[in-house]
Amino acid sequence: MNTLKPKIIYGTAWKGERTTQLVTNAFLQGFRALDTACQPKHYREDLVGEALERLQSKHDLLREEYYIQTKFTPIGGQDLNKPLPYNLGDSITDQIKSSLATSLRNLRTSYLDSYLLHSPSRTMDATLEAWRALIAAQDAGAVHKIGISNVYDTRVLVTLGQLRKVQVVQNRWYEGNSWDREVWQYCRDNDIEYQSFWTLTGSPSLLVHPAVVRAATKLDVTPAQVIFKLVQLHGIVPLTGTSNELHMQQDLAAERIALEDVEEEIRIITRIIWG
Repeated sequence: MNTLKPKIIYGTAWKGERTTQLVTNAFLQGFRALDTACQPKHYREDLVGEALERLQSKHDLLREEYYIQTKFTPIGGQDLNKPLPYNLGDSITDQIKSSLATSLRNLRTSYLDSYLLHSPSRTMDATLEAWRALIAAQDAGAVHKIGISNVYDTRVLVTLGQLRKVQVVQNRWYEGNSWDREVWQYCRDNDIEYQSFWTLTGSPSLLVHPAVVRAATKLDVTPAQVIFKLVQLHGIVPLTGTSNELHMQQDLAAERIALEDVEEEIRIITRIIWG
């Protein structure tokens, strides 16, 4: 089993026809983990697979060297004018089976490193049915880790955990929801991998905060790198969807930054985010 534990993940949403080239570029810069979804409304999962096939054939990348995460998106998150990965009349269980089969085919792989519910369903009973389907896929070996995205109530995680522990949570992490402190703390306390999106774009005031700017200046890095480094130190795996190759390099380099002589700045930033 692939036991890769990424420190940063390349996000593939909203890239359209550029998906193949951007995923290829990201991996050539050094990314080894990506996030997508079987949701044609916002993702081209098929073009992610095309990029991975290109990387394997032209750059000798082995499947066990990289981490693929995708999602089952319920009908509320789909565009009915685009091809759906399942039949609307099917049960949630069968919808997930069909969506997973489509994802494996799109991504040209026999297994997923991580498979998430894109969101809770409209009712807890429906969410539990979906969770049982993910458990079955995990038991069958088609997916290694299972989890859920866009979940901001820890009671959902507790309820799902009564069937099987949630292994991954992927949430908006930004100033507008006070950096999701309650769910982040629950994940930290219960050894659940917490992934963040909107990490930079959702917190523009944080990027220009004097303490962040001072730390970046002292360390000769960018404010974005300071934030990525700090969230990684707090056990968060950030997503980045940049299309800029320099920013790809900088985002990857954040992990290697040594936070020396910026103790006061880090204390201030930490207090702002985590209280």
